[in-house]
Amino acid sequence: MATEEELFANIDALLAEEPQLPPPAERARLREAAGITQARLAVALKTSTQTVKNYENGRSEPKEPRLSAYQRLLNGWAAKYPAHGAPATTAAPAPAAAPQSAPATFTGPVASEQEKAAPAKAPNPPATPQAPAARPAMSSRRPALQKAVKPATDSRFPHGPLAVLDGDGSAYGVDGIVLDCPATTVVGLVEWTLRESGLGAPKLNRYGKDSDPLIVLTASAAVKLGLPERLEGHEQRRSLRLPEDHPVVKQVAKAKWQLTQRGFGPWARIYRKAQGRERQCVQLAVLSWDAFDERSWPGVAEMEPADIARVLGVYAQRVITPRGSTAVSGLELMTALRPPTRPVRDEETGNWISAHNPGSLGTEPMDPAPPEATPEHPVVVNSGWTGGFLNEEAYQWVRSVDLLSDEECHLPYAVGLDLNTAFLAAAARLVVGLSAPDHFLGPKFNPKIPGSWLVDLSHVELDPRLPSPFTSDGTRPTGPAWYQTHTVAYAQELGYNVEPIEAYLRRETGAYLDPWHDRLKTAYVDTLADLGVTRDLSDTEFLAAMEQHKQVAPALAAVLSAIKATVKGGVGKLRERPQGRHYKEGERWPALERPTWRPDIRAAVISKARVNMHRKLMNMAKMTGLFPLAVLSDCVVYPSPGPSPLDFLPYAASGKPQPGGFRLGPTPGLAKLEGVQSMLWAVDLMEQGLNPARHIKGGDAVFDEGE
Repeated sequence: MATEEELFANIDALLAEEPQLPPPAERARLREAAGITQARLAVALKTSTQTVKNYENGRSEPKEPRLSAYQRLLNGWAAKYPAHGAPATTAAPAPAAAPQSAPATFTGPVASEQEKAAPAKAPNPPATPQAPAARPAMSSRRPALQKAVKPATDSRFPHGPLAVLDGDGSAYGVDGIVLDCPATTVVGLVEWTLRESGLGAPKLNRYGKDSDPLIVLTASAAVKLGLPERLEGHEQRRSLRLPEDHPVVKQVAKAKWQLTQRGFGPWARIYRKAQGRERQCVQLAVLSWDAFDERSWPGVAEMEPADIARVLGVYAQRVITPRGSTAVSGLELMTALRPPTRPVRDEETGNWISAHNPGSLGTEPMDPAPPEATPEHPVVVNSGWTGGFLNEEAYQWVRSVDLLSDEECHLPYAVGLDLNTAFLAAAARLVVGLSAPDHFLGPKFNPKIPGSWLVDLSHVELDPRLPSPFTSDGTRPTGPAWYQTHTVAYAQELGYNVEPIEAYLRRETGAYLDPWHDRLKTAYVDTLADLGVTRDLSDTEFLAAMEQHKQVAPALAAVLSAIKATVKGGVGKLRERPQGRHYKEGERWPALERPTWRPDIRAAVISKARVNMHRKLMNMAKMTGLFPLAVLSDCVVYPSPGPSPLDFLPYAASGKPQPGGFRLGPTPGLAKLEGVQSMLWAVDLMEQGLNPARHIKGGDAVFDEGE
C-alpha cells in the first residue's frame, strides 16, 4: 500500500507538469464564442497575430509564462461557452514527419490554404534514441513550400540535414518540424546537435562521407550563445572572424573542440577528430553576420526561421547541405560526388585499405603547368616563368559603333538573351585532365587531349561584326598565345590549320564533372518546374512563365538563385586567388592545398562555354543575318524589330526552332529573355564604351514602349 509521502510526491509531479491545452480547433471555437479577434488576443498575450493563428491551427505551442496565461483564459471561456454535443476531437499537435535526404519533388510551389491549416502528421518513432521529439513549425508571413513526395528516410538522421535556431531555443528543421534546443553556449549547441538532434544527411556517393549537420543561428540565437549580434571589422567580409581571445573561441578550445583555419566567422566549422566511422563536426552559419549573401540567397536573411529552414532544406536535398558560400558548396559538391578514395582489399594482408578512387582528383594537391597558373603562384615566381598565361575567360565584348549598319540603327529594340547556366551546360561530358601535366615541344594537335597549347591563331579571319572566339574581349589575336584544347579545336572546326609550338598535356583524363553537372541540372530544372516553368511549354508560354516565376514562390526563387550561384561559384573556386593584405607573391595560400585547386579545369569549362556561345552567334548570322551588339558572359544583346525574342529567333516553317541558333527553354544551355531596351539606349551605351549586355536587365533607364 502506498505511503502518504509517495502519494504526495506523485501529486507534486503532476502539478509540475506543463498545463495541457485543449485541441487547436477547440481553442479557435472558444475565442470565436467569446467574440474576440485573433489580433485582440495577440495584444493580451503580448505576441503577434500570426503566433495566435499558429496556436489555433496546431503549428506551434505557447511556452511559459504565456502558456499558463493562455490556459487560464481558455478554461474561463470553456466554463462560459461549453461545446454543444460532442467535444472537439482534433488531435493535439504531433511530431512532424522526418525530412528526406533525397531530392524533393514538389507537387506545386506554394502550399494550399487547406494544407497550411492542417496539423502535421505523426511520423514513425525516431530510430535515433537520443533524438528529441519534434513539434510542428510555425507558419510564416511568406508562402510555404509544398510538401514533397517522400522517398525513403535515413533512420540515422530523422530530423533532416539542418535546423535554424531562434533565441527562444526553437530549432526549426525541414518539413515543418521544430526541435527544442536547451543549449545556452556554443559548446552545448555542438554537443546537442551531434548527440540529440538527429540532424545530418547521408553521403552522395558510396565512397563518400555523410554531410555534417548545419545549424543556422538567428541574431537572437547568436546573442543568447554569447556571440556578438554583428561581426564588425575593416577587412573583406569573407575574412571577418572573432578574435582568438573572444570568450566563445576560448570556450570552444577549452572543451577540446577545434575550429578550421578560417576561424569563427559567418561560417564556422567546429570539430574533433573522427572516432572510427563516427564524424564529430558541426557547421554553424550566423545570419546576422551575412552568412547568406543577398546576391546568392535573395530575401532569405529576412525570412522567418521556419521558411529559412524550408529554403535551405530544399537546397540541401537537391544540391548539398550548405558548407559556406554557394561557391564553397559548389566545390564541396564536386568532392562529395567524386570522393578521392575508396576501400580496397590489400592483396598481401587481406585487410581493407584506402586507395585512389578512379575518376577523382585524389587527395594530394597538384601544381599546375606555369602557363595555367596565376602570376603570383610559386610555380611561376620560383621558375621565373615569362612565357605568358592561359587567358580563358568569359566574353566581355561590345561591337564597334562604326560597324553598325543603318538598317540595324533603325530597328526599334535591343533584346537581351541569357543562356541558362551556361557553365553548367559546358560541363556536360567535358573531358578534363586528372594527372599532372607533361611538357611537349612541337606536338601535333589532338582535340581529344585536355591541356594547354601555345599556338598562333592570328591568321584566323572572321566577320568583324562578331567577337573573336579566341579572346575574352573579342579582339583578334596578334600572335602566339596559350589556349585550352576546346579553343584550339574550334579553330580547326572553322577550317583553319593549327600548329602548336608547345603544350602541357595530361595523360590521365576523365569526365570528372559529369555527376556534378547531372545533379545541378536536375536541381535547376526541377526547381524551375516547381515555379511553373516546365519543359512542355511553348515558347510563348515559356516567356510568360519566366516573366512571373519569381513571384510564384519567393522561397523557391531563392533556391533557384542559389543553384545558379553554386554553378558559377564552384567553377570560380577552381582557381581561387590569394586573399588578404599581407600576402606576398610566391607564397603558397590555403586554396593551393586543395586537390580541387585546378585552374586547368576552370579554363576547360570557360573555353567550352565561350566556344558554344560563338558557335550560336555564327549560326544566327547565317540563318537570320543578325549580328550581336554585345556579349557579356552568357548574355547576348541583339537588335530586333520587336520587343520579344520571338521577333528575331529563327523558326522553321513548321514552327519549330531552327537547330544551331539560340533556342528558348528551361534547361541549361537554352535561352531566356534577359531584358528589353530601346535601340537608341543601346547605341548610346556603346558610344560611351559601355556594355549593353551588363545593363539590359533594367538597371539603367528601362525602355518604356510609350516613349
